[in-house]
Amino acid sequence: MLLRPVGAQAARSLRPCAFACARRIAIAGVPARNMPLKAKLATPIGQPKVQSMSTAAANSDDDVLFCTNYGVRAIELNRPKAHNALSGSMAKKILERLREYEKSQLANIIVIKGAGPRAFCAGGDVVVLAEQNIKTKGGISEEGAQKSTEYFALEYTLDHLIATYSKPYVAFIDGHTMGGGVGLSVHAPFRIATERTTFAMPETRIGFFTDVGGSFFLPRMDGQLGMYLALTSEILKGVDTLYAGVATHYIDSSSLPDLEARLAELKFPDGATLEEKYEIIDSTIEEFNTGLPDTPFSLAGEKRRLIDKCFSPSNLSDVLTALGNNSKDPFIAQTLAAINERCPLSILVTFALLRLGSHWTISDAFQREYIVASRFMRAYDFPLGVRNLLVHKKATPPKWNTPPLDKLIANKELSERLLEEFLSPKEGVDVRLPLDGRGVDYDRYPHWWIGLPSEAEIEQKVKATVAGGPGGRMNRGQLVQYFVDTRRGKLGVREKVTDVLERKTVLDQAGWVDWLYEKPETFA
Repeated sequence: MLLRPVGAQAARSLRPCAFACARRIAIAGVPARNMPLKAKLATPIGQPKVQSMSTAAANSDDDVLFCTNYGVRAIELNRPKAHNALSGSMAKKILERLREYEKSQLANIIVIKGAGPRAFCAGGDVVVLAEQNIKTKGGISEEGAQKSTEYFALEYTLDHLIATYSKPYVAFIDGHTMGGGVGLSVHAPFRIATERTTFAMPETRIGFFTDVGGSFFLPRMDGQLGMYLALTSEILKGVDTLYAGVATHYIDSSSLPDLEARLAELKFPDGATLEEKYEIIDSTIEEFNTGLPDTPFSLAGEKRRLIDKCFSPSNLSDVLTALGNNSKDPFIAQTLAAINERCPLSILVTFALLRLGSHWTISDAFQREYIVASRFMRAYDFPLGVRNLLVHKKATPPKWNTPPLDKLIANKELSERLLEEFLSPKEGVDVRLPLDGRGVDYDRYPHWWIGLPSEAEIEQKVKATVAGGPGGRMNRGQLVQYFVDTRRGKLGVREKVTDVLERKTVLDQAGWVDWLYEKPETFA
């Protein structure tokens, strides 16, 4: 039986985590439970080193705080002045602790969060990476680029462990969640957004690519949303992350401490499967949902229709043509302008990577992204973009090292050579990541059912009713109620399904729903 939410006074007594860890205190003569690490990172022969960067900031003792509160093991990213940017030191500590927690019978649920109200994690420590990639007198430093590549080996090993973790993992994506912060959260079964959440994959603005498993996650978003977000680096805020599928739940930020205390109280039945544990946690989180903002999804309706229309072509040239053909619409004109400001090399590689990633497993994605990351560490566009945006904080893009996007696409020989260079493994040069998959791999998230229903799920149900499946033909109202019931009244389901049905279905003369088959745009 599930416990009801506790009152405010009781909840405060149940949340020693944030205070005990931060202050390293002992209560009643019993030391706070910050146990020494035992797990060590092995570096198999022929595989990349997984080590942290050698900087003073990266070696800080308190850049990550770990705390035990009954069955919860809380991980707190503790660099609030740096928006909790993920350093090599932090990634190494989290990786080791997660491996320990996975073996512990006392650890029931992992909670990861960021210190302060501004950010969960605003990305990796890319300024450090960019600076060490450059020689004192200019040019790429091979030694620095190799150190940066080793950082990504560590980060991707951590992200993959999260994606295949054998215990419930809950991410409080409260505040800025970008780049490296996306890797720490987006593959988790529970991703809780708040009114302060801002999500983005800003890599094309800094001469990089949408990594941290983006080649797996983004192509599996509804329609062409993932490609749109990847190429434009646009931001989703608050409840938009729930409707887009980035978040699985939305609650007020003030409820997060009470929710964490509540999760600490949960006891799972003996022999409960991972899915059964997920169901209990899902119901528990929903108890703290007091309602959604009245504002609809900012990319719903006509904007979504245009996104799917323009970003659906299989090659980048046709995508740009489709955007140009529809640029009388202000939203598409803004979208095209944003893409033309991004790093052309980043756009070229990211587009190809996401198209390929739609067919990969989660392990394939991280292995291939590691190769691409190593290439970008040896390209000058990366330090150029990082310095321009994050060091000098310029509003306009730099003069990129690669030709403008239209000229790059027109030069097929150059664009094909770059894609070959950045995407193809090199025998004797590239090595495989030592991923902690433990035999777990998949091409669809096993916890897909926890968030709002996907557009593909809605399409499948509509087509089943047309084919005479269980329940027979349905009208739109009946279909909406079907998903509300199967998701046990989850907030946001009604709004999401209604938007999909209005965009993607038509009604026959009797009022029954048929799926709308749109003819794809063709180009000469």
